[in-house]
Amino acid sequence: MTELYLHSFALHTPKTVLSNDDLTRVVDTSDEWIRTRTGISFRHKAEAGENASDLGTQAALKALERANVSAADLTHVIVATGTPDNLSPSVACIVAANVGAGHVMAFDISAACTGFIYGLSVCRAFLQADPSARILFVCTETLTRRVNWEDRTTCVLFGDGAGAMVISAEEEGALARLEDVVCLSDGHARDLIIVGGGTSCAYKKGDPVDECFFIRMNGRETYKYAVRNMTSICKDLLARNNYEIGDVALLVAHQANIRIVEAVGERLGISTDHVFTNLANYGNTSSASIPIALSEALDKGCLARGDLVLTTAFGSGLTWGGALIRF
Repeated sequence: MTELYLHSFALHTPKTVLSNDDLTRVVDTSDEWIRTRTGISFRHKAEAGENASDLGTQAALKALERANVSAADLTHVIVATGTPDNLSPSVACIVAANVGAGHVMAFDISAACTGFIYGLSVCRAFLQADPSARILFVCTETLTRRVNWEDRTTCVLFGDGAGAMVISAEEEGALARLEDVVCLSDGHARDLIIVGGGTSCAYKKGDPVDECFFIRMNGRETYKYAVRNMTSICKDLLARNNYEIGDVALLVAHQANIRIVEAVGERLGISTDHVFTNLANYGNTSSASIPIALSEALDKGCLARGDLVLTTAFGSGLTWGGALIRF
């Protein structure tokens, strides 16, 4: 089997930062209420006219530079996003053009907060078909465009940002290797998390935007599904690769809510000093949260050569997945 190697990680976030105190002037909430229930203190917000493709482009340029790879050498540009600039064209086509890629294969995938995990599986499949492929994989989100600023249960959760990486089958110069990845879904529970704005919102010119346009979430049930399924897939992933919990150097879970991250770590038996979180500074950036966290963990020196990282995510769909990455 052709191996998947990751040659760089990079992140980019908008300059505007919203604190919890800033949100108290928008919605009925408090810094204490948000922090104790979510673990979030700050989140980044895209400016007017700044879209998912813009954030993704900046992260992509950094990833290419860090990997010392020319955009002209890319064969694929794949973008995971739940908040594309438009229904069409894809964000991937825009990013490919922005970074100066040639006539590459470019497309988006939609797996909500599990987009990074799903994307790794997709990239691995392309490398099996063509080991010479060189892939730019970007996860980018502008979720603040899809929050209802009158709904205090959801608007405090989300932030904007992007993570990017260069992927190939070449071991030389690689930062990490994908050991395994598993992706699952359950469409029967699709109503638990919905991000509107698609064709089911049947607007005609002049109609006011209503609640179906924005993020809607059943928080209590989502918590239960997320903790149960992320824990289960992590256990299955470790077992099928003959690993024990003690082999995991770092758990990097989707940064959705501190209670979810802590509950997954606790149920797996991973001590808190082996669980990476940066939720406080970014909020929930959906598909971008794990690559942003991995990029930051590397920059902070939290990862060493030989470390085994367990990643897992859960999102709308419902989708969930896990991956083992060896640094």
